[in-house]
Amino acid sequence: MPDTGLRYFMIHKPYNMVSQFVSPDKVRLLGALDFDFPEGTHAIGRLDGHSEGLLLLTTDKRITRLLFESEQPHRRSYLVQVRRVVTPEKLEQLRNGVSIRIGEADYYTAKPKAVTLAAKPEYLPELQPHYREVPHSWLLLTLTEGKFHQVRKMVAAIGHPCKRLIRVSIEDLELGELLPGQVRELDQATFFGKLKLVLPPEG
Repeated sequence: MPDTGLRYFMIHKPYNMVSQFVSPDKVRLLGALDFDFPEGTHAIGRLDGHSEGLLLLTTDKRITRLLFESEQPHRRSYLVQVRRVVTPEKLEQLRNGVSIRIGEADYYTAKPKAVTLAAKPEYLPELQPHYREVPHSWLLLTLTEGKFHQVRKMVAAIGHPCKRLIRVSIEDLELGELLPGQVRELDQATFFGKLKLVLPPEG
């Protein structure tokens, strides 16, 4: 790909930070990160303030449409810490799809592309150390859809409220061992290739 001057970043969004640079509210913003982002940088999609993990930033205004508004679905994977130990029966219930509310009186059957039991990565800091002392499970859950608070609603539907939610990958772009608050810049070819994005032909 030719050099367009556009910039592409991946960050590990920390807990208790919103996915924006400007807000009328007194919240922790992306500008608090120790990185000099160029003018025009914006987040692609969002993670809510209590969610963590992989967040993409760019000066390329085309990316949101290509990644989240296209007809081609894109895989997103999450590590989820839930209350209590998840049984094989509950895991199977989640695999088969669960009903979640998406409106005042509207429900949707949400079915993951994949879900397995997982282990907490050792490099991730503890947010609430006392949770290690009570029964819990970690799940690795992959979706190709993005309803509002979908992951939290899905695990709640099987009786296991979410305690921690970390997005670990979007397509082949992985968080890896990037620590909370860290930023990595990517070249355009790597960014497009790992996200499996293709620009439409001009004209």
